[in-house]
Amino acid sequence: MKISGREAVMTMLTTAVAIGAVTFMTAGPKIQEWKKVHSNLDAAQRRIDGYNKLLGSENMWASQFAGLRKMLPQYPAGKNVNIHWLSTMDRIASNNGVRIVKREARKEKKIGDVYELPIECREWEGSLPAIKNFLMAIEKEGAMLDMRKLLIKPKSNNLLKGRFTLYCAYTRKENNTRGN
Repeated sequence: MKISGREAVMTMLTTAVAIGAVTFMTAGPKIQEWKKVHSNLDAAQRRIDGYNKLLGSENMWASQFAGLRKMLPQYPAGKNVNIHWLSTMDRIASNNGVRIVKREARKEKKIGDVYELPIECREWEGSLPAIKNFLMAIEKEGAMLDMRKLLIKPKSNNLLKGRFTLYCAYTRKENNTRGN
């Protein structure tokens, strides 16, 4: 059997189309998978670049933390600081015309080198100028006091009431330190 030139070309074209179809069917999902992997790789590279940028600014963050750390009071390890912080909050409130009705210190939390004592004030009352002055006085205390939750409701005749959680920050002297 002799194959003519035309039949040979048709056989080659049919074979090429069949190979192309098989390649497309098997490579199509792989191409989509490759695109997904490439997209994930780009996202990972962006995250790595962000982390490297943060690591590059480590000295700046360390110097800022050192400056803030100097502002934080330091207490001996194991000393109960609840009374100090409760009286500080009460003093600031009374100096600004805010009456604290119910309050409770929560459990101290250690976050890195810094300790936080949350004080939950379940009920307070005062006028709008009084609460404004109280919040400004809390802000002036610097890094030590941070109000994270504040709820204000009207009570009666220009009085407001509500609740808040105040976080008090400080450091501790470790028992095994030498002269720090």
